[in-house]
Amino acid sequence: MAAARVLVVIGTRPEAIKLAPVVRALAAAPWADVRVVATAQHRELLDPVLRFFEVGVDHDLDAMRTDQPIAELASRMVTSLDRVIADERPAVMVAQGDTTTTLVAALAAFWRRVPFAHVEAGLRTGDLARPFPEEGHRRMVAQVTALHFAPTESAKQNLLREGTAAANVHVVGNTVVDAVQWVAPRVDASRFAPPAGKRLVFVTMHRRESFGEPLANVCSALRRIADRGDVDLLVAVHPNPSVRDVVRGALGDHAAIRLAAPLDYPDAIAAMRASSLILTDSGGIQEEAPSLGKPVLVLRDVTERREAVDAGAALLVGTATERIVAAADRLLDDAVAYAAMAVARFPFGSGNSAAAIVRILENGIS
Repeated sequence: MAAARVLVVIGTRPEAIKLAPVVRALAAAPWADVRVVATAQHRELLDPVLRFFEVGVDHDLDAMRTDQPIAELASRMVTSLDRVIADERPAVMVAQGDTTTTLVAALAAFWRRVPFAHVEAGLRTGDLARPFPEEGHRRMVAQVTALHFAPTESAKQNLLREGTAAANVHVVGNTVVDAVQWVAPRVDASRFAPPAGKRLVFVTMHRRESFGEPLANVCSALRRIADRGDVDLLVAVHPNPSVRDVVRGALGDHAAIRLAAPLDYPDAIAAMRASSLILTDSGGIQEEAPSLGKPVLVLRDVTERREAVDAGAALLVGTATERIVAAADRLLDDAVAYAAMAVARFPFGSGNSAAAIVRILENGIS
C-alpha cells in the first residue's frame, strides 16, 4: 500500500519548535510520506530552528515582508499554499497553534476538502482582544478542523463546550515538552551565566496587544528590577519595530541589562536553564519553563495556558509596572516563595506527544 502524504505547514519559530517532533516522528513512520511547507511568516526566526532540528523544507512560500499587515500576509500565503495543495494532493494537512499561517492552512485545506489536523487545539482566553489576533484565529480554525490535538483536558473541554464532536478531540499533551526534553541535555547553560554574585533574569516580549503604553510600562518595570543591583537582565528583543525600538530606547543604556537579538532555540533553552527567573508574554515559554523548574512571571492579563498558573509554575502579572516589580521582588527576596515555584512540573505532558499524534493520524486517515 502506498504511503499517505502528510503536508505539515510551518510559518513561525514556535510552530517549528512544536512541529519538529511531529515531523521527525512522521518521517520514521512507514505509513507516512511527509512533506514540509514553510510559509516563512517569520523568516529569520524560523530558519535556524528548522536547521537545528534537521527539518527539510519541500516548499518555501517566502511570505515574510517587513512590518506587513496581516491581510496582506494572509492573502499572499493562501494563494501560494493552495497551489502546493493542488500539486501534492495530501491525505491530511497538519499545522500548529494560532498564527496567521495556521489560520491560512486550515482554510486552504478546507477549501480543497483536505482533512485538517490542529496541533495544540482548544486553547482559549475567552477574550478576542487578548491575545490578538491569536484568540480569534484559534476559534476560526476549530470550525474547519477534522482532528483536534488538545494539549490538556481543559483544552478539550473548551472545544466540547463549543460543540466539537468528542470523537474528534484527542488529548495528547504538548509537543513542546518533547522538544525541550530533546534539546535541554544538548545545550550549555554556562555561557549565559550572570556575573558573580548576581542572578539571571531572562525576559522576552512580543505580543501585539502590549504594543504602546503596556510595553513602555513593562520596560519601566525592568529598569527598576535591574536597579536592585543583584540581578543581570538578559532581554531577547523581538525584531518587530514596535518592540525593538521601544525596548532599545528604554533599556539600552542600563549597565545591568543585556539586550540580545532573538535567541535561537538551543540558546533560548540554555538561557532558561541558566536563569533564576523568567519574565515573558510568550505562550511557548509558559509551557517550556515549568519542565525546567523555572518560575515565570507572565506579562499578560489573561493566558490561554492556565495549567502553568494552576500548577504553581507561573504568575499572571500583566503589564502594570508596580505589579511586575512587586512580583519580581517577592520571588527574588523571599527564598520560601521562590522555592515553592522553582520545582519541575509537567502540566503540559511528559514528552510523548508527537508519537501519540502520529498514531492517531495513521488511524484517522486509514
